[in-house]
Amino acid sequence: MKNTDELLAGVLAGEHGPRPDGLVATSVFWVHHGTRLAGGNTTYLNQYVLVRLGGAFGGCAFEAGEVDPSVCRDASGTPLDTLLREAPRPLRIAALDAYLGAARPHREAVAAERVTLPAGTPEIRARARDEAIAGLLDIPAGARVALIGVVDPLVAAIRERGGTPLLCDFNLRTTRWGDPVADDMHEVLDTADAVVATGMTLGNGSFDTVVARCRERGVPLVVYAQSGSAVARAFLGAGVTALSAEPFPFSQFSAEPTTLYRYRAAAAA
Repeated sequence: MKNTDELLAGVLAGEHGPRPDGLVATSVFWVHHGTRLAGGNTTYLNQYVLVRLGGAFGGCAFEAGEVDPSVCRDASGTPLDTLLREAPRPLRIAALDAYLGAARPHREAVAAERVTLPAGTPEIRARARDEAIAGLLDIPAGARVALIGVVDPLVAAIRERGGTPLLCDFNLRTTRWGDPVADDMHEVLDTADAVVATGMTLGNGSFDTVVARCRERGVPLVVYAQSGSAVARAFLGAGVTALSAEPFPFSQFSAEPTTLYRYRAAAAA
């Protein structure tokens, strides 16, 4: 499988489970929140659209203005195949994520390593999450690690593992330490020894480009996904080397212990 369009076509054809024309998206959610971690000078603003399908939630982050709150009224109760064919891209990804998450729940995946994030403050939980993500990197000291989708604790975690971060984000220009952040991912993809990318690349359409470039260059790709965690999982061994999957409810919405699921391509094969 080369890209998300092929995956979507396969789902619509019933190749990954039941045909979606017999399924209904019971609920659609629109979530908008902001976070400023202690000691930082950046307010992270995140918007998510979520789809409930049976026992699974699918989610996808989107840029401001892409999806209106009226989606909750308009899309709840819609046949799933209609969302997969006709919805705006973030809602299509959320519906696809819900479908794949229902077909193969992360909590039942034999190949998944369960990592419990501790109870505590946002800073404690973010640090634990980002250390778990960085733990999927197998890099020598000094390796250049492209980080597409910048959060400061993950920058710190990459440095702690001996990596040199090459940073790219559409919405940030510097980290709290003054590191420059590019807005063109090709600047970092073409020179990195390894790549770490957020699942939000699924929502903005850049995921396929990231996967293809990592395949071409033969460099490892770690995806850290709240958005589209089950979608990204479908590319393990097909461009994605490892995955930190965090299905809804995401860690920032709770102060209690929650679980993320780490996958490695070799174990998932």
